[in-house]
Amino acid sequence: MPRTPQENERIRQLAKESILKAAMELFIKQGYHATSISDIAIQAGVSKGLLYNYFKGKEELLATMVDARVGEIVEVMDQAKAIDTPVEQIKHIIEGAIDNVYDRPEEFRFYLHPQTQPEADHELIKYSRFLIEENGRQFEFQCKIFEKLGAKESRKRSLYFPSTLQGIMLMISTYPQQFPIEEIKKQIVDEFCNSLSF
Repeated sequence: MPRTPQENERIRQLAKESILKAAMELFIKQGYHATSISDIAIQAGVSKGLLYNYFKGKEELLATMVDARVGEIVEVMDQAKAIDTPVEQIKHIIEGAIDNVYDRPEEFRFYLHPQTQPEADHELIKYSRFLIEENGRQFEFQCKIFEKLGAKESRKRSLYFPSTLQGIMLMISTYPQQFPIEEIKKQIVDEFCNSLSF
């Protein structure tokens, strides 16, 4: 009996997810430039032909990953925007960011990599800019939150907030077993919602 279109689509999605997972594992382990399409196909347990049926090449795999990463960030921010109070908005951003890095520390470190590439790396620099632009949009939203909280200098406060949060996320991604996560979340909320000296 032939497969239904729905079954074909499910199989297609599973194959794409397997390929993306394999690519992420290898990009983390070997680096983007050192990983070949053949490596990814072997890791995913598919032929190169099937891989090319779903993705044009390694760069399209990276683009898909970066789009998904930005989508996750946008989703957390959109959820925060839908919350009424600025304190709860801050809490939601902190929870989303720290839980994400705690659950997937290697991926967090991987997405830092494209953001630190030299301009001469034409393959990765466009993804660096894409991620940096999204960080800029987050910054502007956070400025509005700190304005609502009554911070004297909301832009400075908004700069300090992600700097602190990113630093903590980097530490968690490097030493995931060393941090009392719930206590850290509470400390950041207390720092940024109860202390508004600037």
